[in-house]
Amino acid sequence: MDTSFLNQAERVLCHDPIISLEDVCFSYEGMKVIERLNFVARERDFVGLAGSNGAGKTTLLKMLVGLLKPESGQIKLFGTPLAAFRDWQRVGYVPQKSNFNPLFPATVSEVVTSGLYNRSTIFKRVGAAEKRKCSAALEALDISALAGRKIGQLSGGQQQRAFLARALVGSPELLILDEPTVGVDVETQDSFVRLLTHLHQHHHLTFLIVTHDREMLASFLGSEPAQTAGRLKFYVKHSHAPEDCEVAELSHGGDE
Repeated sequence: MDTSFLNQAERVLCHDPIISLEDVCFSYEGMKVIERLNFVARERDFVGLAGSNGAGKTTLLKMLVGLLKPESGQIKLFGTPLAAFRDWQRVGYVPQKSNFNPLFPATVSEVVTSGLYNRSTIFKRVGAAEKRKCSAALEALDISALAGRKIGQLSGGQQQRAFLARALVGSPELLILDEPTVGVDVETQDSFVRLLTHLHQHHHLTFLIVTHDREMLASFLGSEPAQTAGRLKFYVKHSHAPEDCEVAELSHGGDE
């Protein structure tokens, strides 16, 4: 799998906070969904977020990508309060497949390329550099042959890979996925989890994934959550031992 268009994880880094939640609260129509939530995900952590229906999983993800605002408390991305955060190219987001309109008249290539643009660059012309990045992402996800197909004509597993390619094409540092294995067969689910595992092991990526897949949580992230907050459960796999940050600082004299 050629994923050279992504940042390679070649050495131990000091694992700074990527997501910081400080006393975050959110309510729907006066009903408290999330109350005083505190959590930190550090560089290259793989975080699985689980919980019953209505526990606030998707609500939390929508707050993290700026689609909802917390009622109180503070969210930071890469150490910056969300209200002041502008570096959205550092964040890749794969929403629930149920939010996708299968009649959307775009090709796979167009969908993937759209991941390179934000509000300030939405009308920018697609140039050679953008086309190369799109081709690399399509190849990495093994869907180059589907580039000219309409996104709505693909199978669930193919759409899943296309949307992941869209999230990865801008070489993000944080990847957020909301129930990415829902609606696909078991074989495709296993293949997708192996792909995520590869990306986590070999690239400088931090993952936050919402899932009901108990088997995946247990096999990859362990059977017990690292933290429970209300009805939310956080399963965490570190790519580093807690002392790695100290070792990196000593070996590099405190400099990266």
